[in-house]
Amino acid sequence: MSFYDSATFTYIVLPILIAMARVCDVTVGTLRIMTLSRGHKYLAPLFGFFEVFIWIIVTAKILQNMTNIMCYVGYAGGFAIGNLVGITIEERLAMGTLVIRIITKQDASQLIERLREAGHGVTSIPAQGSTGLVHVVFSVIKRSDLDKVAEIIRTFNPKAFYSIEDVRFVSEGVFPQRTPLPYQGVFSLPRVFRKSK
Repeated sequence: MSFYDSATFTYIVLPILIAMARVCDVTVGTLRIMTLSRGHKYLAPLFGFFEVFIWIIVTAKILQNMTNIMCYVGYAGGFAIGNLVGITIEERLAMGTLVIRIITKQDASQLIERLREAGHGVTSIPAQGSTGLVHVVFSVIKRSDLDKVAEIIRTFNPKAFYSIEDVRFVSEGVFPQRTPLPYQGVFSLPRVFRKSK
């Protein structure tokens, strides 16, 4: 009897392999949804190909071992862990752009000045709130700058109300200057896929 026919492979190794493949599948699926929602129309199909390819292999193995409950446990466990890994990667990548809307009763001039010093574009308007006059401050920021901007808001007005939304596309804007990383050119899209300006 070969190792592949043994109980060790059937009830331990195979379920672990299924779980690991499922982690990869769900993680890639999370990245596909993330890139799709942010308008990366060339990356999303690439992620989709690998997501479905892995899923087909895993499903075939499940169907070949339908009486093995450990394969089901591996499949479900891999799905759960894959969600966690995918969300963690998405948070670390911090891709995309956000609009932050700040509503404050206090004078917003210091807050606006500090945001501009940090390199962010800011638009402010006076408005009428339910309890009187307020200042509404808008800024479009990179997702990777969210923690810094939230800290600025908390420093100048801890009681300010602010909301954050994803932005699918930004045509123009003021953003902090970044030093390009040495490997950035390697992972950028080929010129044929870039939009002409």
